[in-house]
Amino acid sequence: TQEEKLAGDLIFPKEQEHLIVRNIGDKGRGVITCKFISSGALVNISPVLLFGKEEYEQHGKHTIVDHYTFKWPKGGMMALALGLGSIFNHAKHPNVGFKFDTEAQSIRYIALRDIQADEELCISYGSKLWFKSAEVDSSDSDSDEFLNKMDCFV
Repeated sequence: TQEEKLAGDLIFPKEQEHLIVRNIGDKGRGVITCKFISSGALVNISPVLLFGKEEYEQHGKHTIVDHYTFKWPKGGMMALALGLGSIFNHAKHPNVGFKFDTEAQSIRYIALRDIQADEELCISYGSKLWFKSAEVDSSDSDSDEFLNKMDCFV
């Protein structure tokens, strides 16, 4: 809860004070909510930093930035989500989805289901992971089937 912040927690401004960045063990840092979030609610908006294809191929993909970028739906560009957008961990069955807002150059994160206080907020990175998932069952076909049904995954 809000009163039980741990050392090292990162606290956000008033409109996002219910969101905390916390160490999640083997998963590294992740985002936790301190209050209930209803299904369909806007969780966060993260502005993005766009990389042209050539710039990304020559520089970005050879750095840790490659682990935090999204394929942008316009112009063959890559996008680095700023703020919480680069902190959401992966889940095979996520509780948060996302939509690209190309006009505003941002990503909107939306609750896919009701999320309880003290629950980690996770998105899906898709089925082609570049790391070993912390989840016990990592069947690709189940994950792909789930993603195809999601309204908030682009």
